[in-house]
Amino acid sequence: MCGAVAPGLAITIQGVAADLGVSTMPVREALHRLVAEGALEYLDNRRVRVPSMTPAKFEEIIAARMALEPLAAERALPHIDDDRLEQLERIDIDIGDAYAADDLLRSTELNFVFHRTMYEPNAGTVLLDLMESVWLRLGPFMRLATANLEESYRIDRHAEAMDAIRSRDAGGLKAAIAADIQDGIGHLGRHFLSDTGSSLKISTTR
Repeated sequence: MCGAVAPGLAITIQGVAADLGVSTMPVREALHRLVAEGALEYLDNRRVRVPSMTPAKFEEIIAARMALEPLAAERALPHIDDDRLEQLERIDIDIGDAYAADDLLRSTELNFVFHRTMYEPNAGTVLLDLMESVWLRLGPFMRLATANLEESYRIDRHAEAMDAIRSRDAGGLKAAIAADIQDGIGHLGRHFLSDTGSSLKISTTR
């Protein structure tokens, strides 16, 4: 989800087990789950990879986020208290620090933490599970796209979302989340895909 493994990168069960210092059995079970959730795909009986991104898949992911996340934000708004708002403010500061340090892995991770922290109040497991499933498919590409674009393409709408929370403006919050998705990763992803072709392919194996 955080982009530590790039799209198209093949990984092996033995390699992951060695990296984590565990046996192959839990690794195999975890990889099976990730394949079932669409985060990985099989190459053969010993290797899997993060699927390459295509324009059609990217647009479907963005459409899913646009359908789910403004709804989740609207449902959460009446239940976001001052403590959670302060938590969101701290996370957003940490995101800025990660970008400044060019730590794209950390900034990708924190971006999802920010969104999940906002949506958690009053969220049922179904909505959160659906959003995390979408994020799993997006995370590797999100980090890669951000890493290859200039700073001017990083559009932060989190401040607008937090302002809407303070004023209890449900419409403003939904608009801020929609803009964050479309003008943020939506813009980044379309720009990157148009520059690199119809898909991303990386041949390295771990």
